[in-house]
Amino acid sequence: MKHFTSVVAIVSTFLSPVMAQPLSKDIAARIEAIPIQTLTISDEQFLKGDAYGKPTTIAGVLRVAQGSGRLPLVVFVAGSSGFGPVVDVWDRQFEEMGISTFAMDSFAGRGIVGTVVDQSQLGRLNMVLDVYRSLAVLAAHPRVDPTRIAVMGWSRGGQAALYSSVKRFQKMWNPGGIEPAAYIPLYPECNMSFIDDAEVSDRPIMMFHGISDDWVPIARCQAYLSRLQQNSKNNVKLVAFPDTAHAYDYPNLPASPTVAKNAQAILCVIVEEPLGTMTNTETKKPFTYADSCVKRDPHVAYSASSTRATEEAVKVLLKGVFKLN
Repeated sequence: MKHFTSVVAIVSTFLSPVMAQPLSKDIAARIEAIPIQTLTISDEQFLKGDAYGKPTTIAGVLRVAQGSGRLPLVVFVAGSSGFGPVVDVWDRQFEEMGISTFAMDSFAGRGIVGTVVDQSQLGRLNMVLDVYRSLAVLAAHPRVDPTRIAVMGWSRGGQAALYSSVKRFQKMWNPGGIEPAAYIPLYPECNMSFIDDAEVSDRPIMMFHGISDDWVPIARCQAYLSRLQQNSKNNVKLVAFPDTAHAYDYPNLPASPTVAKNAQAILCVIVEEPLGTMTNTETKKPFTYADSCVKRDPHVAYSASSTRATEEAVKVLLKGVFKLN
């Protein structure tokens, strides 16, 4: 016992000066894994408000920024490949600003590794439901300010972040009424048009896209932006970068366009017609992943300049909506 006490004293003496050192501001003060109760449903079920899906538990990682009390938060919604180094890069920047982050994983709890080569594994709109369910849980967390939550997503996750702003969807699936302070979709897919999708939140929506993107072409987002502006929605902005490909803020990608082998690129134009049915405008039939407009082998590339411009714009946006000094 005497020997044990001596060891404890030695260890405590060794650790005390280390533990007294302040953390770098870009490191989280606390990390938690949080389960989210949701459903696995089809797009048709989502659009019709059919809540008889498969009960599913997903999870996410909450990284609480340094500071006290309830802090602002950004919910991350991953793209088809799941979370990669891009999330760590953004996380550190937000932590340094005193903003916590929540990386929502829609895949692992459903036994999915990724949807890059097979998008049919998960309904396109299921992640919108996951966002709403996550908002309800996070808003009750003692370290999260429910009035200062933003949603940020990449590609497929960007699509979820974008369409989570649609008032029709919020009314059907977000009964908790937690309204994000901002929506930040990076290179989202905008090839789907829904009934009443021009009625979106009045909170800021800022999209970022590469003009050279051949995975999710920017033209569809430009068309959606035009429809929103015609509906007097002036809170929506699309930032377009020339000579910029898909996944441009992924630091592990080469700067030259590289084929994402066998990845599915949905180049179809799809509309909800009639209610609950996503129809391929070319075939006039319900959309399937066997349609000829679903292509393979799009390109990805990192762009340092477009990444820096995006980072700067996002920081300015969040400083404003979160009222940061």
